[in-house]
Amino acid sequence: MINEKLAELGITLPEAPMPLASYVPGKIVGGFLYTSGQVALQNGTLTHKGKVGANLSDDEGIAAARVCALNCLAVAKKFLGELDRIEEIVKLTVFVNSADGYSDQPKIANGASNLMVEIFGEKGKHTRSAVGVSGLPLDSPVEIEMIAKIEEK
Repeated sequence: MINEKLAELGITLPEAPMPLASYVPGKIVGGFLYTSGQVALQNGTLTHKGKVGANLSDDEGIAAARVCALNCLAVAKKFLGELDRIEEIVKLTVFVNSADGYSDQPKIANGASNLMVEIFGEKGKHTRSAVGVSGLPLDSPVEIEMIAKIEEK
């Protein structure tokens, strides 16, 4: 069902990115899947680089957030085998590499939030934090962590 929705939206899920350091990309605990922070990597390269509100526009930040969200889903698929096991998206934590004085982090986070609703419908509506930070790994403009409630096997 989710694969059909992705195809309908013209979305190809990437391969799950490899961890950049000493951690695991995801973990299943007590009926929930937790992903590690996912940056805006696509095929091993950042799709965008830098600070939103400085050298990147809001639209570029939103696009980067979308890439991060797809990477979270790629990790979920790697751990679950299929995205249909996701009962609901519980929470996204969105870190935005922000220029001094930039305060539209929620707008950037909508790139990921809206995607989850496009893909999962009501089950994609989630709680969220959108946090401005002074830097992120590899100079990614966005990093996202996801918590999803999953169907037990």
